[in-house]
Amino acid sequence: MQHDGKYKFTLLRPFVHIKGSLAIVKIDNHFGQAGQMKSSDGNFDQVEISECRDTIVVAACSTRLYRRRWLIVFLFSSYSLCNAFQWIQYGIINNIFMKFYNVSSFAIDWLSMIYMLTYIPFIFPVTWLLERKGLRVIALFAASINCVGTWIKVASVQPNLFWVTMLGQFACSFAQVFILGMPSQVASVWFGSDEVSTACAIGVFGNQLGIAIGFLIPPVLVPNVDDINELAQHISFMFYITAAVASLIFLLVVFVFQEKPEIPPSLAQVALRHMPTAQYSYLASISRLFRNKPFILLLISYGLNVGCFYAVSTLLNRMIIEHYPGEEVNAGRIGLTLVIAGVVGSLLCGIWLDKTKSYKETTLSVYLLSFVGMVIYAFTLNLGHLWVVFLTSGLLGFFMTGYLPLGFEFAVELTYPESEGTSSGLLNCSAQIFGIAFTIIQGKIINHFSTLAGNIFLCVFLLIGSIMTALIKSDLRRQKANSQPQTEGIAVSMF
Repeated sequence: MQHDGKYKFTLLRPFVHIKGSLAIVKIDNHFGQAGQMKSSDGNFDQVEISECRDTIVVAACSTRLYRRRWLIVFLFSSYSLCNAFQWIQYGIINNIFMKFYNVSSFAIDWLSMIYMLTYIPFIFPVTWLLERKGLRVIALFAASINCVGTWIKVASVQPNLFWVTMLGQFACSFAQVFILGMPSQVASVWFGSDEVSTACAIGVFGNQLGIAIGFLIPPVLVPNVDDINELAQHISFMFYITAAVASLIFLLVVFVFQEKPEIPPSLAQVALRHMPTAQYSYLASISRLFRNKPFILLLISYGLNVGCFYAVSTLLNRMIIEHYPGEEVNAGRIGLTLVIAGVVGSLLCGIWLDKTKSYKETTLSVYLLSFVGMVIYAFTLNLGHLWVVFLTSGLLGFFMTGYLPLGFEFAVELTYPESEGTSSGLLNCSAQIFGIAFTIIQGKIINHFSTLAGNIFLCVFLLIGSIMTALIKSDLRRQKANSQPQTEGIAVSMF
């Protein structure tokens, strides 16, 4: 019979084929407005359909969550961790590598900034590749290139081979392009709508934990000794450990990492899977994103926040040593505190978003508190008490690093159904640009004025970013897609 503009049929099952989440319905045209159909499992069911020329819109769709999703996100976090560790492993013992390679402080800073610079030109071809080949190919590229970079570094432990260690760091920075924007993509493809923000936070967690270990381990493994041969042994030991871990993770990705679940985890993913591929254009998607005003505001404000974090992380050793000479190990521990507090902040913010869906309110609150934390850190760094620096670094890290998954998830909400990888990639590209600029400018300010002046410089831009975040119009498109009743549709081809 006809019901609300659609036809309701009782299914008796020879004419319905269930394939994954999709009910493909064959209708005898002689049935008119009502008819009997059956499907493969022999059970009675009801669906609503509306007839088009070549397709039938079917409301019978199913979603499913696989336990394997946790393995996938933790494996992603693992190779993200290994890559992020290498970003900061030079900068946190800046003075030691200056001595070993006999280069300037600015040259060692470039071993960190190369991660930011490489990202900018390569993010667009990588996101295009993601759209064409999917998550597994991207994961294989990331893990393999990262592994190659670690072994190049193993061959660079001689004072005259700075260019080789830069080459290895370039390879790792190239691998990062295949990693940094992927947490929201992995979360959306594998996790349900009520846990996607938490999953994204876990994906970001790997990167943050890698940075934390990068702050902690190098000062312990590479002490500041005067004998260059002994120093070479310590550096070589650190590089061999990193290469062994990267090799193991690469093998796990080859044999374990899976492209996507057979049945989608959410209605939003169901809709995306059945969107005709002919309708998708990568360039058109980029164009739509740059015409999306709320996303543009987020793009700039995200870059300002994360760019400040990159600058603080890269220059942390210099800032701590200036006020607390000889405290390289404690500089690493302060960096560890900064990031571990951010890991806690990320996970709590992800859980909060899944519970409340208050994307703009949470993002704005955390942004403002990042600004407050930066102000407190700036004005307490020179008090002469390391415990105060630990405390203020933890406060700053909780909010500034905790902001990372918020930005990713808010961007996905503002830009659905555009690819999560594309929107996240653009956010990270913005962060790299601001990160390079802030690191260079803050470094110059520290050299010519003071650490306080350099940190005030960052405070100004965090205030600007907070104002821009307040101006973002909250249009939660993905939430609207997930809240639509199933009767609103999936178009499927008839037999």
